[in-house]
Amino acid sequence: MIVKRIRVINDNGLHAHPSTLLVKKATQFRAELKIRKDEIEVNGKSLLGVLTLAAAYGTELELIANGIDENELIKAIEKLFACKFIEEKCKNIQQ
Repeated sequence: MIVKRIRVINDNGLHAHPSTLLVKKATQFRAELKIRKDEIEVNGKSLLGVLTLAAAYGTELELIANGIDENELIKAIEKLFACKFIEEKCKNIQQ
């Protein structure tokens, strides 16, 4: 199991489009992904779950990955956050 803290750095936070990209990327992996904000923990492969976090700019989240490809999953999600969910910048993210 891997636990990684990450900060939302895109201006609009995890609104519908970034949340969709996150879920789409997470579902490409076999490992489970949980995302925690304060005391709320959601399934990182559920769009509704991710949206319920209402994670605005500057929000700190915990990514919790557990499974066979957990390292690759965390790296891919970190890259999405790093490129601010801008699709042109994120195209090079493998699986």
